[in-house]
Amino acid sequence: MTGQNRVQWVYSSRDNRELEERYDQWSKDYDSDLSRDFDYQSPRRAAEILAGYVPRSARILDAGAGTGLVGVILASMGYQRMVAMDLSQGMLDEAQKKGVYEAFHQMVMGETLDYETDSFDAVVTVGVLTVGHAPAGSLDELVRVTKPNGHIVFSLRPDVYENSGFREKQDELESQGRWQLVERTEEFQPMPKGEPEVMHRVWVYRVTG
Repeated sequence: MTGQNRVQWVYSSRDNRELEERYDQWSKDYDSDLSRDFDYQSPRRAAEILAGYVPRSARILDAGAGTGLVGVILASMGYQRMVAMDLSQGMLDEAQKKGVYEAFHQMVMGETLDYETDSFDAVVTVGVLTVGHAPAGSLDELVRVTKPNGHIVFSLRPDVYENSGFREKQDELESQGRWQLVERTEEFQPMPKGEPEVMHRVWVYRVTG
């Protein structure tokens, strides 16, 4: 199965249990597929943007860490206090091999996360807030576990933002005084080789309370 076929197979999952199983099966080929078939750009783009706001001493939650692509890049920039959380234990097992995270937790985005309030200085989530994966309601928990004045950095497709409740949820959190937008990038191609028609933006919010 090609990387492109695997992506379609994963995105056709009917529920979180099937999604977890399919990511478990894909985990060992995930990195090579995304590199070879897609030239996946979002992890580096998000990490570079995060580095402009978050000190190297920060404790960071990589929410939906997958195999740890973001963590490897952040580690190369000097970040050492990172926690990996993902739906798939198979993906977390691959992330553990990278040697850049201090802890690993299997949790589901969109459900209550088993972290204390104000646990992290920053959260990064790349390629997770999308159709069939983590819903817009996931943002409530990401805000809760982030300390005041901490940052949340995430990638999001413009069409998903408009059509899947993200616009409304992001505006709601801002109107409630829970976070404040500090940056939204221009659209870019996250997978220029495999899916050049797909676009992403990276969003950065500062948690205010």
